[in-house]
Amino acid sequence: MMLNIYEKFTEACAKISGGERNPSGIGTLGEKALHSILKYTYEPDVSRHEIKVGGFYADIVNEQGIIEIHTRNFNTLRKKLEAFLEVSRVTIVYPVAYHKWLVWIDTETGEITEKRLSPRRGRADDVFAELYKIKPMLIHPNLRIDIVMLDMTEYRWLNGWSHDGKKGSSRYERIPEKLAEIISLEDPDDYTGIIPEKLTGGFTVKDYSKASGATIRNSGITMNIMNFVGAVEKKGKKGNAFIYSIRK
Repeated sequence: MMLNIYEKFTEACAKISGGERNPSGIGTLGEKALHSILKYTYEPDVSRHEIKVGGFYADIVNEQGIIEIHTRNFNTLRKKLEAFLEVSRVTIVYPVAYHKWLVWIDTETGEITEKRLSPRRGRADDVFAELYKIKPMLIHPNLRIDIVMLDMTEYRWLNGWSHDGKKGSSRYERIPEKLAEIISLEDPDDYTGIIPEKLTGGFTVKDYSKASGATIRNSGITMNIMNFVGAVEKKGKKGNAFIYSIRK
């Protein structure tokens, strides 16, 4: 029986995080747990991992094409992506923490705090700041973006510059615990689906920010991408602000 993506995720979590964690619950693998779990979720067969395509290694090559798990720094993906898109369908998998629990680690003693739920809930448009770095490729017919919404626990060192060590701290590990949803972006309609339903008429970046909860900066990046891929169009200006509408 073929497993669905949620069942594959559960098996990947058990494989990577289950028997290979230290008493504090932090993954001990050389490859970060989040990246490894997503790799095994999308392709459980290890013989299809780390396959050379041209001059680059792909995370996965299978019947779906090339699959790249990328958690940050899309600017480092550009050259590889240019090469891959010429020969295959490519899916970029980007994880977003839908619900996130924080655990702090004392740098001297290794002591960890109890889990606390972050008040911020992840959104699909969290990926757009990264998508901007590969903007010209977003309209390539061979490209798909999978935004994987996860509940996860994030472990951070108490090594920041603030008195409590939290501000400016560095992240140690992220452990996925539940797959909430996968949002795929391939065509303008997929991008349109991210826009809050209340924005039915003309709206500005500020309106989008208010409706979505994103910052003004990230809302501006989102609208820039939405306009580029043809999900929205500019319908004039309100003062110095462009007015956008969903393209029919």
